[in-house]
Formats: sequence, structure tokens, C-alpha cells
Amino acid sequence: MLSQIFKAYDVRGIYNENLTEEIAYNIGKAFVSFLKCKAVVVGYDMRISSPTLSKAFMDGANQQGADSIDIGLVSTDGLYFASGFLKKPAVMFTASHNPQQYNGIKFCKENAVPINQDTGLQKIKRIIEKENYEKIKAKAGKIIKKDILAEYVKHVKKFIDVDKLGKLKIAVDAGNGMAGKIIPLAYDNLPIEIIPLYFKLDGTFPNHPADPSKYENLKELQSTVKKEKYDFGMAFDGDADRIFFVDENGRIINSSLISSLVIKRILKKHGNEKIIYNLICSKVVPETIKKYHGKALIERVGHSFIKDSMRKTNAVFACEHSAHYYFRDNFHADSGIIASLIVSEIISKENKSLSSLLKEFEKYHKIEETNFEVKDKDKKLKEIEKIYKKQNLKSISKLDGITFDFGNWWFNVRPSNTEPLLRLNLEADTQKLMEEKKKELVRIIRSS
Repeated sequence: MLSQIFKAYDVRGIYNENLTEEIAYNIGKAFVSFLKCKAVVVGYDMRISSPTLSKAFMDGANQQGADSIDIGLVSTDGLYFASGFLKKPAVMFTASHNPQQYNGIKFCKENAVPINQDTGLQKIKRIIEKENYEKIKAKAGKIIKKDILAEYVKHVKKFIDVDKLGKLKIAVDAGNGMAGKIIPLAYDNLPIEIIPLYFKLDGTFPNHPADPSKYENLKELQSTVKKEKYDFGMAFDGDADRIFFVDENGRIINSSLISSLVIKRILKKHGNEKIIYNLICSKVVPETIKKYHGKALIERVGHSFIKDSMRKTNAVFACEHSAHYYFRDNFHADSGIIASLIVSEIISKENKSLSSLLKEFEKYHKIEETNFEVKDKDKKLKEIEKIYKKQNLKSISKLDGITFDFGNWWFNVRPSNTEPLLRLNLEADTQKLMEEKKKELVRIIRSS
């Protein structure tokens, strides 16, 4: 059963099927045994199962002699902040954008250093399987309730010049997730008017799934922004670590364009800094980094790889195609809330619409990441490589899956870590070429 829920970057499962209170209790015991920590910070989202699962984890940690610092209902970036602020390892109970029956656990060492399958998750799993628990001290630990949100709000506001903010009107779709609690706190006492959509915390997601990466979930936000003539719109996933933007015309903005806008602002403020982007961001991202005198560093997909590279290179910022935005001064962790404040500041200072600010970066035509179910991932990858190696290649990379660059277009195909899926990303200089090459690759991937 543990093999079903221990994934590459976290634990994820269906509540009361393969993720139960007993398993959460054992994970709490194993987490303390693995890190030999005296205390662990615990936060959780609004899912119905989150309070009971987090309590079971805390009981397990206490059993091994560690204190559990219960910070309550919080966003994932709030949990990362708490880990850095309190200098303690931490866990977050959330299943992010997954349906209501799911829950999960994200883990980090102190200062928000992520724990993945290579840096501890497999060891935690083995401790449980072998029942090889080690107590930190004979006396049981205790649960300590702590509110970190006032300090968190102070922290996220440090990323902007509050005095430069204008009287914006922003529609925000929280999807009944944690942004419904955090956004009112982060934007309190600012001149910005927040128009809330689905701010009531509700782990049953009665309105739509808390997954803004699926564009059908953004329809109401789009129509609201356009109809009411708001300055722009923002949508968050369930644990509020990812953010998606809609411009004043109701158009959904690709995350590479938002990344480029943020990069321009950061490099104008902090010149000659290193910035990391993952290999399936648009070409405009590294071009923008170079244009504004930064140093562009490419990394594979995945938050633990990005955060590790940021620490090793001292990069000031990092971005992923999936709408994760990372900040060095945020303990190298991602934060949708910080990204939202920075975009609000840019629009205020420039006194321009979001659509006009993004025109500088609208050079290419990119598909949204598309998944294909395949029987044999390795075989299909070899077939694709054989076909495209014969063509007029500019470069090929195997950093993550295979990336082929032909100059006027490129594509990447990479396998999912956990499912029988291949993920396709593709970008071209023209809409016509993009559509032509997408059709060509879809046919190849789907062919038996």
C-alpha cells in the first residue's frame, strides 16, 4: 500500500483507502526517526480529511519524542515560510489540485529544503515497512499551536514597494481553496480592491475543481473580469502555491509570459543575477533573462530540482511552465501570493494594462502541455528520437525526456514519473507551424 502513495516528490493517496490515519501516524513516527528532529511544523489545507490526518501525523511525531508545531490552516507557501522562519522541518497536508477524495503530504527539512524520493522519502517508507522507528527522547513530545500568519504577511509584502501600489480592481478565484483565507490577509491595508470568487473554504469543491491549469475552470473568472472591466484576474490551486492570470480582456496568460514580466522587473532591480527556468518554458524566458543582463540557467522539471539548483547557484528567481514562481529571499521556495503582489506592483508602477505589458514577450506560439497515454514509454521515446534525429536538428537534449530544437520550432517529450503517460510541449515561431508540428507529433505518439 505504501508504494501506491509514496510518489517522486510527495505522498499522495485517497483518504481511507490507501491514506489513513494509521498511515499518517506511522509517517509521523518515521519522519522524526529519519530526521532525528526535536520538532516538526505541521500545516494543512481545507480538505475534509486534513485535520484528522494531520492530527494523526502529529501524534506519531509526539510518540517519538518530537514536538509538533501546529500552524493550522495555511497555504503551502505559508508552510514553507514557517519552515524557514522557525528553522524547523515541516510537512503540509494537501493534495493541491486533486479531487476531494484525495489528500497528501509535502515534506521539507528546515529552511524549506524539499525532501523527495532521492533525499528521504524512500528512507521514510523503509522505516515504516521495517518498523525501524527511533525515539528522539523517551518522554513524548507535545502539540504546540502557533499562528505564523502575521509574520507571513509581513514577509510577503517585503517583496514589493507597497507605496507604489495603485487602486487596482482584481478578481480572484480561490476555487474554495486556501487562497480564500490567505489573499484577504496579504492584501489587507493595500489600496487594491479584491473581488472574491469562491473564497469560502470548502474541501468538497462545490463550484469547480481547484485546478486552474485546466482552462475550463477559469471560465467564470474570465467572464467576470471582462464584463466588470476589472484590471485583471488571478486564480489559485487548492493549496495556493500556483497562480494563473487572466488579463483585462479575459484572456488566459501563459505562465512563460508572466515569468518574463517578473524577470524583467527583478533584473532591473538586481542586475547580473542568475535566474533558473525549466526546459519546457517558452524560448522567450531565457531571451528575456539575457536581454536584461541576467544569466539564464536551465533545469529539469520539478520543484526539488529547481530549489536545489537555486541554492547551489544562488539564483535570485526561478520559474516553471506549471505556474510555480520561486524566490531566493523566500527560502528558495515558490509562492503564488508573492507572484501576485509583484504583478500588481508592476501594473501599478507602469500604469499600463496587463495585456500591453505582455506584448514585449509575445513572440512565439506554444501549446499547453498535453498528456498521452502510451503502453511503453521508453519504446515510444526511442521511436520519436529515431524519426527526428534524421531531420535538420539544431540541438538535442536528454536533460529531461528528449528535447529537439530545429531553430524555428522545438518540442520536448518526457515521461511521467508515476503514470503511463508521455507529456508533450511544443513551440514554434508561427501559429501555422505550431499547429502543423503538433498534428504531426500527435499522430506519431498515438500510432501503435
